[in-house]
Amino acid sequence: MPIPNAQFYEQTLLVQQPDRAIALQQELSAHLITEDYFSQPIETVAGVDVGFQDHFRITQAAVVVLSFPQLEKRDQAIAQVPTRFPYIPGLLSFREIPAIVQALEKLHISPDLIFCDGQGIAHPRRLGIASHLGVLMDLPTIGVAKSRLVGTHQQLPAEKGAWRSLWHQGEVIGAVLRSRSHVKPIYVSLGHRISLNSALEFTLACTPKYRLPETTRWADKLASHSRHR
Repeated sequence: MPIPNAQFYEQTLLVQQPDRAIALQQELSAHLITEDYFSQPIETVAGVDVGFQDHFRITQAAVVVLSFPQLEKRDQAIAQVPTRFPYIPGLLSFREIPAIVQALEKLHISPDLIFCDGQGIAHPRRLGIASHLGVLMDLPTIGVAKSRLVGTHQQLPAEKGAWRSLWHQGEVIGAVLRSRSHVKPIYVSLGHRISLNSALEFTLACTPKYRLPETTRWADKLASHSRHR
């Protein structure tokens, strides 16, 4: 699949210093669309998983495409690239996106919606991995994280489907969601071209049984299989 915003992708690849990365985040955040903007009905959803090999010298991304709402596997791809950017909290997308984009380019089926294992706008500069990737690929994206990066929320009921708004600096940046009763919640935020309400609905639809969405589980399974071949 092509990269619609190739110029921003090239800038992402060229960034070497944290201050320039922060400046680019601020620039890209101005291009975010925080409402539903689907070019077609959502019939396929993708999950991405990123890991590292050879003592963090190699970044590997695994992408799995599932049918929606059936959640059956339709396509998959793996890409490995040299790690270009150091580990700096808040700037992880610059470390992970090169491998993710290369994996996406290998797909035969372009997903209608991408789930990222990380943050969307629930980020200090409103540009976590899901938002960064969404702007580059011009696709609807959702960030689903296992832990909170920033923000506060009210106490969450224990039943599946319960959620509370995640607030930061006076605005709602996401939601804490109980994806399974009496299990630790997950943190959902819109990435790009989707509203928070729709992000919650799609996340629940892709989480029929376990804590994490099937997109994330399939991508993690593919990545684990690749590491142990």
